[in-house]
Amino acid sequence: MASSDAIKAEGEVVESLRNATFKVRLANGHIVTAYPAGKLVLGRIRIFVGDRVTLEMSPYDLTRGRIVWRTNTRKSTSSDSNGDDLEE
Repeated sequence: MASSDAIKAEGEVVESLRNATFKVRLANGHIVTAYPAGKLVLGRIRIFVGDRVTLEMSPYDLTRGRIVWRTNTRKSTSSDSNGDDLEE
């Protein structure tokens, strides 16, 4: 499969499975089984439940995909900051 044939989609990780596979819910509500791409594995990028990810899927099998990008959507709390927002 050429890279130009791949279908790109965005979704949210809903479950972490064994062997570095994940269940991802797409924007249209479908659930896809996905694995991280090689660059994410080599870069040791961690993927957690709740993360927004970009997938590449083959047009021949729309139930499986490869995670090519991770966007962390967790909101920081005041305890995570460096103390700049403390009132004196």
